[in-house]
Amino acid sequence: MANPPLRAAIVPVTPLQQNCSLLWCTETMRGAFVDPGGDLERLRAARDEHGVTIEKILITHGHIDHCGAAGEFAKELGVPIEGPHEADRFWIARLEDDGRRYNVRGAPFEPDRWLVNGDQVTVGNLVLDVYHCPGHTPGHVVFHHAPSKLAIVGDVLFQGSIGRTDFPLGNHQDLIDAITTRLWPLGGDTVFVPGHGPASNFAHERRTNPFVGDAVLGR
Repeated sequence: MANPPLRAAIVPVTPLQQNCSLLWCTETMRGAFVDPGGDLERLRAARDEHGVTIEKILITHGHIDHCGAAGEFAKELGVPIEGPHEADRFWIARLEDDGRRYNVRGAPFEPDRWLVNGDQVTVGNLVLDVYHCPGHTPGHVVFHHAPSKLAIVGDVLFQGSIGRTDFPLGNHQDLIDAITTRLWPLGGDTVFVPGHGPASNFAHERRTNPFVGDAVLGR
């Protein structure tokens, strides 16, 4: 496709190398940052390089490397924050404490819109579907653009791995259920951007992932 409706740039931020995604609508050149955890000068540079007007910030979950700088950035840009699910209030409330622990600047914030399963968010003329995928955190959400076969999955799923569930309020079975009942039905040819590391697609993970592969789960 010469000019796909959605384009994305991945910008790793914070010492934890979290994949912040800059998504934009090619028709309007309006975009959103997904999970701007920090390194705002790097994110501003990416915005300027691609000529995107930021209209909102989207958050997958409340961990420091994903949203520590979200409140500050939203205020600077004059844009709203959408996400995560309200069950992650616990994590957002402790961003300052966690920032000290991980040497990342963090400040609590109140999203302009909490998201629930089945919601939709817009970026320019694009419409993304929201899936609540708890387990890594109770309020984790995933953003899916069906026409592009692209999902931004935060720390739910990685190439060859899954999100940790040993943090407070984590739940291993919830995570497995979210992946198999909410992500797999989106289709094997769906490419996903994880919160850390390289992108992959659902078919590859179903074949090879040692935690949620079909053979492992007896499917």
